[in-house]
Amino acid sequence: MDDFPRILHHGGAAGVTGSCHRLQVAPDRAVLIDCGLFQGQDADHLDSLEQHRVSFPIDDVLALVVTHVHIDHIGRLPYLLAAGYRGPILCSVPSARLLPLVIEDALKIGFTRDRALIERFLREVEGRLVALDYRRWHSLVDDGCHRVRVKLQRAGHILGSAYVELDSLDRDTGRTRRTLFSGDLGAPHAPLLPAPRAPWGCDTLVLESTYGNRLHEDRLHRRRRLEAAIDRALADGGSVVIPAFSIGRTQELLYELETLIHRAQDRRWQELEIVVDSPLAARFTTVYRELKPWWDAEARRRLRGGRHPLSFDNLYTVSSHEEHERTLAYLADTHRPAVVIAASGMVSGGRVVNYLKRMLGDPRHCVLFIGYQGAGTPGRDIQRYGPRGGWVRLDGQRIDIRARVETVSGYSAHADRQDLLNFVRRMRRPPGHIRLVHGDPEAQAALREALLAWAGEKGHALEVSLGYEVGGRR
Repeated sequence: MDDFPRILHHGGAAGVTGSCHRLQVAPDRAVLIDCGLFQGQDADHLDSLEQHRVSFPIDDVLALVVTHVHIDHIGRLPYLLAAGYRGPILCSVPSARLLPLVIEDALKIGFTRDRALIERFLREVEGRLVALDYRRWHSLVDDGCHRVRVKLQRAGHILGSAYVELDSLDRDTGRTRRTLFSGDLGAPHAPLLPAPRAPWGCDTLVLESTYGNRLHEDRLHRRRRLEAAIDRALADGGSVVIPAFSIGRTQELLYELETLIHRAQDRRWQELEIVVDSPLAARFTTVYRELKPWWDAEARRRLRGGRHPLSFDNLYTVSSHEEHERTLAYLADTHRPAVVIAASGMVSGGRVVNYLKRMLGDPRHCVLFIGYQGAGTPGRDIQRYGPRGGWVRLDGQRIDIRARVETVSGYSAHADRQDLLNFVRRMRRPPGHIRLVHGDPEAQAALREALLAWAGEKGHALEVSLGYEVGGRR
């Protein structure tokens, strides 16, 4: 019985996508945390659906707990249900609103455009969704063998994101263990969302490490960097293209751009067009507006003051393919500056690719990365080779990079190394074991070193294991 509870990984342990973790509380009982798609270098075969098929056991799964609705955390949900999973899908109240939108989009891209089939599948998903309030325990099982309960806490990553506390009691031995899964933790001072607060404590922590070897710029600095990049485009008569995920990053950027426009004295700024070219991002932004009770205090104060950070005069939303083609031609062929926000965030597909194919060869324009670019993605190649005057392959075409390429890391929705350390050290009862996941090997190794150094200073007994050493998929 000493082997339980134990942690296994079906993705997201040795890379930054495909998150899927299993807490095995007994030989016949388990809980899944997330079930995401593999992307970029984490995918074995980019052109094959086989990598996403669910081949791990599901008969013993009490519940799937979703930390947040990014595709690399929920994108394998269709495959999970196709494999026969019939249990509940637990998530926060905002995530329950957003999740069907993400899954609908994933179905259109990876499965079918048959509306009847999509609707049937969405009804199946929505029938299994259990929306949980933050900070309240929810029982998964409580019988003569075990008591397993779960609690969600705000993670500050995107709207609805949560970290997961799981309590497991073995009634035969009387042993109780608390295991915490961080999901993706947000950076403090992010627009719209309150920063995550460390919990009281846990025995084992499964901790993301995306930026375990880096520090972000502060909010004032990153806003100035954003402003400077746009100022240069205004001077050059070019546009700023920002690859961004449809949910989370897009809404935070709109919030920051509304701030800059509101404060601007320069007429060019006051007339600057902000283009969101993503039907999915537009739908998410609408739902974000409806979920104002989950915004942070600063954002709610703006609303009370008559400002609308996600709906302002300069904002133009592109929906149809025809509108996309017209906007693309207009911006590429004219000298009217604009800020274009388009998916996908790592340039692995979507409308942003069309903008970059037209604009990367023109030095008037700028590509601005504000989020993590996974190894093996076109975004990482542009970020790495663009400043050297290199090239990138998009849709099979070699594109020479003449546009400016800039990165503002402070807009990442992930906590940096110091934030992750703070999450641990601010616990009243820090864990004795930490498993690092969701990070490149270098990031995991650097964060382990920092955690062990902190534990050594405090005299705290701590074991830190690395997901990429344990194994990414089982």
